[in-house]
Amino acid sequence: MKLKIACLQMDIAFGKPEENFNTAETMIKKALKANPDVIVLPELWTTGYDLTRLGELADQDAGSALVFLKEAAQNNQVHLIGGSVAKKTSEGIYNTLLIVDNNGNFIHEYSKLHLFKLMNEHLYLKGGTAKGVFSLEDRKFAGMICYDIRFPEWVRTHTAEGAEALFVVAEWPLARLAHWRALLIARAIENQCYVVACNRSGSDPDNVFAGHSMIIDPWGEVLAEGSETEEILHAEIDLDKVKDVRSMIPIFTDRKPDFYR
Repeated sequence: MKLKIACLQMDIAFGKPEENFNTAETMIKKALKANPDVIVLPELWTTGYDLTRLGELADQDAGSALVFLKEAAQNNQVHLIGGSVAKKTSEGIYNTLLIVDNNGNFIHEYSKLHLFKLMNEHLYLKGGTAKGVFSLEDRKFAGMICYDIRFPEWVRTHTAEGAEALFVVAEWPLARLAHWRALLIARAIENQCYVVACNRSGSDPDNVFAGHSMIIDPWGEVLAEGSETEEILHAEIDLDKVKDVRSMIPIFTDRKPDFYR
């Protein structure tokens, strides 16, 4: 099964949801010219890291983002890995990844488990408690958010359940670009899966972001990589290759999880 992927490497306007919705709409229209099956948005694409104002900026139950994503998916028959948004709930605000299929159906959400203290996420956000595994077209995938990729045991929890591609949405800083590349390639190799990582570009008052969105195959080969500027990254993945790689080096059957505790 082959899927054409488009990653929207947005330059996110700090604390300006309306402007960011307009940017996302424009970039989706541009991405559609290549007839993708899946479009991926970055982390916190509606607000950026304007954490101190999330009380007023966060999207109640992610309602506005879901309306936007459902309409875009249904109107254009494209699956949307809808990046993550600040989702306001009665319990607090979560950094939540949204998945919508090409019929406009809401499929799954994943709230970031590992909050990044260096950017004060723990002061303004609540950590999620559920996994990021989901299905599209009867194939299993997993969603992760930024800092999550530094926890290989969390990623393996998902691929051990059969996920064949890992979608990572991020606001990863330029200062740690080398880590971004190394971690993503490692996650692809050690899990024998595709990694589709959509990072933001540009800057906010406190950070310059790396861009360099990447699409990596199960051998760790980089199929496509972005620059540091706003752009749309395209590549095609073949999920049948995952089975082939996993049969050649059978790490999932050779695992000894009883010894890993």
